[in-house]
Amino acid sequence: MKLTDSVQYIKGVGPKKKAELNKLGIATVYDLLTYFPRTYEDQSVLTRIADLHAGEVATVSGTIVNLHEQSGRRGLSILTAFLNDGTGMLQVTWFNQKYLKNKLKIGRRVFVSGKPTYAYGGQGAFAMSQLHYFQVLDKGEQPEGLCGILPVYPANERLNQKFFRTLLQEVLKEDLELPEMIPESICRAYHLLGRREALQAVHFPENGEELKKARYRLAFSELYLIQCGLLLLKKQSQETSLGIRFQPNGELVQKVYKSLPFTLTHDQQQTWQEICRDMERPVTMRRLVQGDVGSGKTVIAMLALVKAVENGWQGAMMAPTEILASQHYENLSAKLTPFGTRVGFLSGHLTPKQRREMYEAIAAHEVDIVIGTHALIQKDVHFARLGLVITDEQHRFGIAQRAELEKKGCHVPDVLVMTATPIPRTMTLTVYGDLDVSLIKQQPPGRQPIRTFVRRPDRRELIYNYVRSQIEAGRQAYVVCPLIEMNEESDLPSAEEVYDELRWGIFRGIPCGLVHGRLPAAEKERVMQEFYENKIKLLVSTTVIEVGVNVPNASIMVIEHAERFGLAQLHQLRGRIGRGPYASYCILVSEGKTENARERLKIMAETNDGFKLAEEDLRLRGPGQFFGSLQHGLPDLKIARVPEDIDILLAAHKAAEATLRSKGDLDFIRPALMLQYKEKFAHIMET
Repeated sequence: MKLTDSVQYIKGVGPKKKAELNKLGIATVYDLLTYFPRTYEDQSVLTRIADLHAGEVATVSGTIVNLHEQSGRRGLSILTAFLNDGTGMLQVTWFNQKYLKNKLKIGRRVFVSGKPTYAYGGQGAFAMSQLHYFQVLDKGEQPEGLCGILPVYPANERLNQKFFRTLLQEVLKEDLELPEMIPESICRAYHLLGRREALQAVHFPENGEELKKARYRLAFSELYLIQCGLLLLKKQSQETSLGIRFQPNGELVQKVYKSLPFTLTHDQQQTWQEICRDMERPVTMRRLVQGDVGSGKTVIAMLALVKAVENGWQGAMMAPTEILASQHYENLSAKLTPFGTRVGFLSGHLTPKQRREMYEAIAAHEVDIVIGTHALIQKDVHFARLGLVITDEQHRFGIAQRAELEKKGCHVPDVLVMTATPIPRTMTLTVYGDLDVSLIKQQPPGRQPIRTFVRRPDRRELIYNYVRSQIEAGRQAYVVCPLIEMNEESDLPSAEEVYDELRWGIFRGIPCGLVHGRLPAAEKERVMQEFYENKIKLLVSTTVIEVGVNVPNASIMVIEHAERFGLAQLHQLRGRIGRGPYASYCILVSEGKTENARERLKIMAETNDGFKLAEEDLRLRGPGQFFGSLQHGLPDLKIARVPEDIDILLAAHKAAEATLRSKGDLDFIRPALMLQYKEKFAHIMET
């Protein structure tokens, strides 16, 4: 049997089961082998019935001393067995499983595992109904032979745990072709189990220690291959294509630098030096600028674009939203046009005539810098001399999208990516493993610190009275809601409800606006533009304002039901204010019903440090929600868990670096990369 064989060739898989497996992403034998248990039930210790505790999973073996069958409503079949192990009685119930009547006989021993509840009436103090596992023992068979650590798979009604366990046992008995995926030198250096041994042990471990070793090996393998793929991307860009060697900063860069109305912070200066050093080398720059909200990444991007233009090249900057792209365009045009630099704008909302004219200007090098949205990667866009590519809010784009923009020129351009989403330093190895990283953590001088308060809903009238007083003093305000419209599944007030309530109530006579993700793009742009121009004083919104709104006059934000947002998201939202010279306030409205919610909001009120908040978000929410959105364009993790497995990640990264230094090891891992991550890293396989 081969790993690439369809699951339909496995014993026990018919057309219906194959279709159900396909729905879970299991199409081949390899997919099944890497469909890892989500957890395990430790049944290695038998619990006496007398020692059971309600709600605690336990494994019991007892003799059937009584059987009872009855019919419920609508023909429901109920079969109940009473087990005795000499210390007490346990009542076990099966629903609609009539076939068990022939297996369950008085005097037979039964092995069961589940979560006991108190038995009300009947025999015995405890009962089990939703069993995790059970087996009727043959004559003379000892339950100890059945005890162990059982895998628990992500399953559904049609594919239960027994099906998965039986199927995996069937496959692991086969003479599978399981070539090693990690070079022998790496396996030796990190004391890794063999691949077959690890797969057997992760699905059916003999004991906890064996499971630990198997999981380490498989998580290491997964992270190691991803790291190899990312490092190969970096290696390919640096070695297979000759990069552009920009000259040291000349007159234009110096003039623009001196025209800045502020002094760069230490972090900004260091980042700018790192970018200059990269651009002046003959290999292609691939650098990430990771900076907290409002730390001043855009000015660094502008200087890098000017450096490219000064050397006779064009620059392109791609932003994820029309609003953000438009603001970048206005900002850069105002600053650079006086120095003779031609800045163009390209988005999907231009008329066909405007787009065609911009395409021609870009191709003829009549534009030096182009700011735009995804429209920049359309097939009709061709640069005359593209030298630098910048993507803003990088986590909104995948690796493939970034690569598309990089291919728009005749030469391989330098690449600079920016994100305001703080990620713990070690996490960047997985998210941005193909890039060098610069950090901007300091806030520019003159930025007003944002004061954050947590208030209960019964203070809403006082809160909004204060917001009105701020607006009357000349400021603008945001109100953020978690829902767009009212629905049956939630009793939370929606953005639409809050908007109507506020504009006809306490904010009557004040220009209010509403923006959310379901508005037509043109309407959304109109509202945002009017808020930007101070025509709208109060903006009610969902999280669409999280990225790409820069309104220096907005100094106050109210976030309704703040407990519904993660810390990182709250921080991004809060970053929309405090951008001007005015004292700024963020008010988190929440009942704080759970301890976790109260703790998260307390942290928000205590710190403005996005990196600290990112660490706390990971700790409190787990990696799923926080990390998932950052991995856009990267392979999903099947067994490794970041950040829990950060030590494995660091070891895997070190091993991947060693592999790239060894030609033999590099050739060895290519088939593994092809098998596991062909779609993600296809563009590095041919090199």
